[in-house]
Amino acid sequence: MKKPIAYLLGLLLAAAALLYLSPAALFTSVQWFERQRADLSAKQITVGDLSIHYYEGGPRAAQSIVMLHGFAANKDNWLRFARHLTSDYHVLALDLPGFGASDKPAGSYDVGTQAERLAGILKALGIGKAHLIGNSMGGHISALYAARYPEQVLSVALFNNAGIDSPEPSELRQIIQRGEANPLVVRSREDFERLLQFVFVEAPTLPDSLKDYFAAQATANSVHYDRVFNHLIERYIPLEPELGKIQAPTLLLWGEQDRVLHVSSIEVMQPLLRQPSVVVMANTGHAPMIERPQQSAEHYRGFLKAHHD
Repeated sequence: MKKPIAYLLGLLLAAAALLYLSPAALFTSVQWFERQRADLSAKQITVGDLSIHYYEGGPRAAQSIVMLHGFAANKDNWLRFARHLTSDYHVLALDLPGFGASDKPAGSYDVGTQAERLAGILKALGIGKAHLIGNSMGGHISALYAARYPEQVLSVALFNNAGIDSPEPSELRQIIQRGEANPLVVRSREDFERLLQFVFVEAPTLPDSLKDYFAAQATANSVHYDRVFNHLIERYIPLEPELGKIQAPTLLLWGEQDRVLHVSSIEVMQPLLRQPSVVVMANTGHAPMIERPQQSAEHYRGFLKAHHD
């Protein structure tokens, strides 16, 4: 009975926020409601000198699933996807260092550094073997972690992951090569609108007040995101030599219409992996877990059932 009551309360709070409160209050209300639906709690841990924020939910004694977001994103990307997993799995969605509410250290943000930070975070959280899911940059980090720490990984799910020299260049790669402005870094309200169209086939429906709020947050972080993106490019670690080191079953799940990272990356990755599974989702862009959370979760649960029942 508690959950239906929480859902109703969340809807009432969101409606009140939409009518009477600020965009920040509306965002907080919607975020709380989605956490309740996903059975996730907001938590924080200090690892070394870094404050790391994350969501956690599901039975603690069950197998752990660790979720890693992409560039300029955060743990909220997984809320609607995680809703379909917390009944059976211990789920953690992290704000990686440099993103969301976690600290922004002065050092590097290349995927190798982030993979080592991830190792420290999981150790501090007491997570031994885990299933990893990563989207975009988070997929790059997940794959590298699985290659470096194969004994710690039960499975890997890579959603439109970075780190591959795809046979067909993505639209983002072509934009960067031409020296044009990075569409993933928002510097204005108009940039945010273009970002939604660039990342999704069907962008999430958001009220204008929330778009204004998200755009302001992203614009405030634009200098930091420029620095992070430069680290990812200048200190690039290709995945091709690493994929053969991954021992765990690996799901390659891609949105067919991804403009950020081309779906042809699968052609490179599949022959290099020991236990690959492939899903290509039609009418889907760069973030399947946001654009089609239930369908993505069904594919993922099918993958887990095939390899871990």
